[in-house]
Amino acid sequence: MAGRITDLDTDTAAAHQLFASLDAMEGLPPAPAAPVKPDRFPYEGALRRVYPGLIVAATIGIAATWLSTHYSAPVMLYALLLGMAFHFLHEEGACIAGIEFSSKAILRVGVALLGARITAEQIMSLGPWPILLVVTGVITTILFGALLAKRLGLSRNFGVLTGGAVAICGASAALAVASVLPKTRDSERDTILTVVTVTALSTIAMIVYPLLSTALGFSNTQAGIFIGGTIHDVAQVVGAGYSISDETGNTATYVKLLRVAMLVPVVFSIALLVRRGTPASGGAAPKLPTFLIGFVALVVINSLGFLPKPVADFAGELSRWCLVTAISALGMKTSFKALAAVGWKPVGLMVAETLWIGALVLIAVKYLV
Repeated sequence: MAGRITDLDTDTAAAHQLFASLDAMEGLPPAPAAPVKPDRFPYEGALRRVYPGLIVAATIGIAATWLSTHYSAPVMLYALLLGMAFHFLHEEGACIAGIEFSSKAILRVGVALLGARITAEQIMSLGPWPILLVVTGVITTILFGALLAKRLGLSRNFGVLTGGAVAICGASAALAVASVLPKTRDSERDTILTVVTVTALSTIAMIVYPLLSTALGFSNTQAGIFIGGTIHDVAQVVGAGYSISDETGNTATYVKLLRVAMLVPVVFSIALLVRRGTPASGGAAPKLPTFLIGFVALVVINSLGFLPKPVADFAGELSRWCLVTAISALGMKTSFKALAAVGWKPVGLMVAETLWIGALVLIAVKYLV
């Protein structure tokens, strides 16, 4: 539970700092601190902070589901667009903690529960190509980012940071890689820029890639491999995949989680290289993502036939609602305005990395799968 509570604070402080000076600008005295009430039950304070943003995200998810049912369009797309319309709620106010919680903890629960719909037999049916493709895509994208960053006059560490975010799992990978890179004056700015840009690019890919897959005449399996092997964030992969079909969504999820599994060896390798180059760096070793452990555990249980069908069906439906809620929260966190405040080189670097892995996977799917 401690890890989930941490999710409330990931971006909350930074968001409040953007608006902390408004009262001073108006010449108002600082507001007196509210008295701290003791919790009447465990985690009452955390729940009190979470529920406004969580209710907003869930309400947007319900609205998106209603629109999808009545107008035959992808529910994930509706949730994303409606969430973006309420981006102001993530800038300040009582909803920030709940939005952060929904976009991280609820997302992880939703992805972990997807394991109840998957068996080892389905994964093995993909063959060795997706594994080889994922490993190749991750390694070459990080190397490409490091080399191109140097050519653009940016730091090589920034290229590794952005390459890891694009190649593995978006914002989560950016935070994990940043935790083991050497700390500099611009480290925090680079991490925030990477998270904002990679989220925006992943959002665009979520809309464009299903259309591209259909235009190229990909089968459900081909489309799933392409989407799972290219889009940055897990939630957008799920949204894009299931907007085509359940089979495409399942395949995209398998492939994406293969990429997520690459987070551990990649971050450990970066940490090892950093320690060799700068012995005093002291980067922290990352932990295996809990939601990946939950996903694998449910796959194993389901593969062995120990998961009753009613339970699997309930887990699948709960997973869908968690993911719709998380997509709504991600939409509320997406700000294209923030990108306008930075130069073109960092954004251009991440666009180039996105095009690199997209072209690599597209060629492989078109001619090898």
